[in-house]
Amino acid sequence: MSRPTIQTAHLVASPEDTEAQFYEALREADIDKLMAIWSDDDEIVCVHPGGPRVIGARAIRASFEAIFAKGGIPVHVESARRMLSLGTAVHSVVERVLVQTTKGQQTGYIIATNVFLKTTQGWRLVSHHASPGSPHEAGEAVESPSTLH
Repeated sequence: MSRPTIQTAHLVASPEDTEAQFYEALREADIDKLMAIWSDDDEIVCVHPGGPRVIGARAIRASFEAIFAKGGIPVHVESARRMLSLGTAVHSVVERVLVQTTKGQQTGYIIATNVFLKTTQGWRLVSHHASPGSPHEAGEAVESPSTLH
């Protein structure tokens, strides 16, 4: 008698893999793929650019279903800063989005923070917060020294 094969890809996935699946799901307008990477926690949160805070899987799903009604989002990560500590990862990214306007296709930029938590099912998204950005943010951030007074 053979044992069933256990799929462990999700158990060993990195936060980067989870983030890649998130942006792939956005481009494909695949709501099931998108929701599969979110944590099962009741307190997951999403903030769309210029929008209110959306809490919980049902509300997040509904917000993305409304967005996906217009099709996928042509989004690509331009630059990322990643911090990893034990079972938590925080990614600060610049998203480049192609937007169709009356003047033709335009490029827009979004500044987003993605927070991942390592769970028994692997790395899961617990927070996505996106805000409008500008073209100069597409390059690497310039770090300047700060002085505390």
